[in-house]
Amino acid sequence: MTTEHATRPSTPRGPALPASITPALLRRLTARVSAAPDAARVTTSAPYTGLPLADFPISTPEEVEAAFARARPAQKAWAATPLSERKRVLLRYHDLVLARQDEALDLMQAENGKTRRDAFLEVVDIGVTSRYYARNAAKYLSPQRRRGAIPLLTHTTELRHPKGVITVISPWNYPLSMAASDTIAALMAGNAVVQKPDTQTALTALWSMDLMYEAGLPRDVWQMVIGRGSSIGDPLMDNADYMMFTGSTASGRKIASDAGKRLIGASLELGGKNPMIVLDDADIEKAAEGAVAACFPSAGQLCVSVERLYVAESIRDEFVAAFTAQAHKLTIGAAYDYSMDVGSLTTPAQLKTVTEHVDDAVAKGATVLAGGTARPDLGPLFYEPTILTDVTPDMTLYDHETFGPVVSIYTYRDVDEAVALANATSYGLNASVWSRNGARGRAVAARVHAGTVNVNEAFAAAWGSIDAPMGGMGDSGLGRRHGADGILKYTEPQTIAHQRIQGFTPPARISPETWTVLLTGALRLLKSAGVR
Repeated sequence: MTTEHATRPSTPRGPALPASITPALLRRLTARVSAAPDAARVTTSAPYTGLPLADFPISTPEEVEAAFARARPAQKAWAATPLSERKRVLLRYHDLVLARQDEALDLMQAENGKTRRDAFLEVVDIGVTSRYYARNAAKYLSPQRRRGAIPLLTHTTELRHPKGVITVISPWNYPLSMAASDTIAALMAGNAVVQKPDTQTALTALWSMDLMYEAGLPRDVWQMVIGRGSSIGDPLMDNADYMMFTGSTASGRKIASDAGKRLIGASLELGGKNPMIVLDDADIEKAAEGAVAACFPSAGQLCVSVERLYVAESIRDEFVAAFTAQAHKLTIGAAYDYSMDVGSLTTPAQLKTVTEHVDDAVAKGATVLAGGTARPDLGPLFYEPTILTDVTPDMTLYDHETFGPVVSIYTYRDVDEAVALANATSYGLNASVWSRNGARGRAVAARVHAGTVNVNEAFAAAWGSIDAPMGGMGDSGLGRRHGADGILKYTEPQTIAHQRIQGFTPPARISPETWTVLLTGALRLLKSAGVR
């Protein structure tokens, strides 16, 4: 595997922060946190170096309550704002994100440790998402005529009202995409948002909120709080009109239970143990390149990345050789430019999980084809892209999510076995199928138990198809982001039916028996006429 050391050695190792991350910027962003002036503070570290990065005020439960209290009147005014003005705010935000993307890229790399090319995809994602909902919200939110109970006599309209104040809890692994994409749809639907980003990557989330206010969002419509779930989780749930959560399955179960007790909705994107199936007619070189793109972006810290590879027995050796060769070409290291293919893990806890999973597998007989070791010479949290074979069910990583740059390769005899192996998990978030025959690939994809399945692509095709829903099955969550589902979940549907002239009760001059006969005949006539 090719490796590169930091271009500016320091103690500890790693490049200095980019010039764009100034003390003034840090003060401005951390001041955006909804917290008391004398709040306790928490300091984060840069994954590339382990050095202190940002100092945040911690929000107390009382400050969370206060944020919701401010959000209530702000939401009512925002909901009354014409949809055309909300659209203008979102499109201005779109332009600001693209124009100031270098700031976002620097912040994402500094907080998360990912490569610049991986960070740029988050900028693209937010550009696409903001444009999509700005341009399509009217289609989803405007009053819709519905077929009435009695043709010509019942005028029925479906309205969409905002839920109110949405709680968004976003993770550290995609600090711009996950912080902003769900919030964009909630805001466009007329809601306010109180958000708890993961503290490790809160600068990027605060930067995104700062730009939305610069684009014209009214005061208090989007607020952020900082703190542990054990401290502020209860007020975030107790005051929410809807809960949007991205994180672990264990936390998602607790949130779903609490939301059920309150009878509010929740959308949860949770864990995954995503499979990739390489069919016997796949283009091996392209499939090998696709496997690299599926397994190692953001150092494998991606909910939709692949951790299980199923390869047809007849092409196994050729594919493994090609995939391993591709992995060995990857450059791993810290740099605030586009020179690296694989960056750092984000937290010591994640490095510990990856190390323990790989060491456990090796101790129990797994074979390492690439990687398999940490790289403290590059920085405190680097781990090499790792390919394993001979993985068995008694190994932890066989069916537990690793969430790192680690993939296991298995073989299968026929397509039925491949599908069965891919589906042999409680998760169902994303999958990938590779075949030269597109129709065959799509047919296999339809049999895989996952919310999104990509054919001849890793995950970007489905994720980037923002007009289509994205989310998980089984232990990977419930609800969907993107498309109509991604904005309508933040609304309450209301049906208004105006009955004209005659309803369902018989007129005074007609007996109930005669009325029954007439309605029965009408139903038969409507069926014969093909009325839906």
